[in-house]
Amino acid sequence: MKVARFVLKIVALSLATAAAVCALIAYWDKLLELGTCAGERLKKTAGRPSEYDDYVEE
Repeated sequence: MKVARFVLKIVALSLATAAAVCALIAYWDKLLELGTCAGERLKKTAGRPSEYDDYVEE
């Protein structure tokens, strides 16, 4: 009985891993687009000066 449970756990883990890999492959283009968009936004905001830089502090 213990062997059967162990085998079923291994099968379940294998199926879950296969499902995760299939989902990654299926949505690869959308994930890549999301990462590219986020990277571009970070680059735009990192080089931008603050809107208050032109005011003189007293």
